[in-house]
Amino acid sequence: MNKLSACERLDIIRHKGRPTVNDYIPMLFDDFFEMHGDRLFGEDAAIMCGVANFRGISVTVLAQVKGRNLDENKKTNFSMPHPEGYRKALRLAKQAEKFHRPIICFIDTPGAFCGVEAEKRGQGEAIAKNLMEFMMLKTPVISIVLGEGGSGGALALGVCDELAMLENALYSVISPRGFASILWKDASREREACQIMKITAEDLLSLGVAEKIIEEPNGGAHNDLNMMVENISDYISDALEKKMKKPIDELLNERYTKFRKIGEFEEFSL
Repeated sequence: MNKLSACERLDIIRHKGRPTVNDYIPMLFDDFFEMHGDRLFGEDAAIMCGVANFRGISVTVLAQVKGRNLDENKKTNFSMPHPEGYRKALRLAKQAEKFHRPIICFIDTPGAFCGVEAEKRGQGEAIAKNLMEFMMLKTPVISIVLGEGGSGGALALGVCDELAMLENALYSVISPRGFASILWKDASREREACQIMKITAEDLLSLGVAEKIIEEPNGGAHNDLNMMVENISDYISDALEKKMKKPIDELLNERYTKFRKIGEFEEFSL
């Protein structure tokens, strides 16, 4: 079991050399063909969408894009998607449903962009619609958290039949910085927040949010890209084999049940 603290994992997933979807997609898939635009406003480079072949299976790939340097991060808005990014992802997801292609989602974002222009174009509505539509998609959906999985920006690609997390990845309802800003009015307490939020892969597995932890090499994914590609590829293959065998009605019922059972609580009479 990974003994690293949540803070130590936060440092690892923010390592400048950590692989991104720009590294993984060419090595995981054949004939990847990227598709652009939401057919409503424009293109969002923070989410990459396309069709590809995976071990002979035609799939749709939806991936949040992190940069490794300032220029790449400026292009992808530091992996914080705008509404048109989520609408593009939904457009490709509905296309996948039409042509019976399974969907592979890669999550890696600190959260959706919360600027004025994004709010004007319906950021909340775009995320909410993805949550609703992905719950009802009549095709298998597999999601993998590669690094940061923050807030609704991550959840918009996280409604799936099976969720996997890389060993050092974090997945949370709000980023640690946002948590500290709201709870303590002090964003500098991000690392303190990280320690108490229960957001590591082991936490999410124990809570029933994630189904699988994908092993990383010692020190993080950047230390052995080939190992990571092999581990992710094997996971996708196993997950698709299980999910593609199921009738659609059974798949949808299991997806609904997966999310209904998340969150334990007790009721007390006063």
